[in-house]
Amino acid sequence: MSNKKPEIPDMDAVIGIMREVAAVEIMPRFRRLGEGDISEKRPGDLVTKADLESERRLSRALRDLAPGSAAVGEEGADRDPDTLRALTGPAPVWILDPLDGTHNFVHGKPCFAVIVAYSVGGETRAGWIHDPLADLTAWAAIGEGAWMVEGKNRQRLTAAAPAAVRDMGGSLGHRLAKRLEGRNDAPARTVRYGCVGREYMDLARGGLHFARYGGRLKPWDHAAGVLIHREAGGYGALIEGRAPYLPGDGIRTATLLLAPDAACWDALAAALAS
Repeated sequence: MSNKKPEIPDMDAVIGIMREVAAVEIMPRFRRLGEGDISEKRPGDLVTKADLESERRLSRALRDLAPGSAAVGEEGADRDPDTLRALTGPAPVWILDPLDGTHNFVHGKPCFAVIVAYSVGGETRAGWIHDPLADLTAWAAIGEGAWMVEGKNRQRLTAAAPAAVRDMGGSLGHRLAKRLEGRNDAPARTVRYGCVGREYMDLARGGLHFARYGGRLKPWDHAAGVLIHREAGGYGALIEGRAPYLPGDGIRTATLLLAPDAACWDALAAALAS
């Protein structure tokens, strides 16, 4: 793989690290978690030993790959929110979701991922999403397109073609999807995977037309996926002022909408708002 931008670490090396960590810390624990391997950060918000060990190993290996870089992981930021300040600091930052879809993982559902983004100056420069079950990795770097890697094979990713709102299928929160049922101007098919990373993989390869994420937008959920979707030809922006999503904003309350192109974004935004 080419690496045109010198500030971006070797893409293949990152994929190798993610695959190794998933193979050592995540997959051996899938459907084999003991009682002492699961706890709650808050009521209903689960964390497992796989989350914690995956983040620890990813942080160490990725910082070694890019000397002088920092790491901001979901679990570390939960323990110490001050770590989010690194997102706007002078050093490059690895943004980590060590096990996206923890609830699925705990309940033995085969839908989870590992997400890594590389941010410089508050902007995502590269992103990776790894599906440990299928051993597939989606990645993108600014200006280099979006790609899916399986072993030594890679395939360019292309977002879904534009379509009328009624003909689209995508990810919506359950309550909003329920309110839209039966409307002629609403999307025909809505889903929610319980794993944002896997949804972004399908957005980038055309399996989903759109996704809408509201509430507290967290950089480890969206930094990599927004870039991968954009490099696959998709369009995304915050509903609020049509501003671009930037991980440097940290955790913010907003609504992010992703669509095949700007015209579809406009049509979806109007339909979902009404």
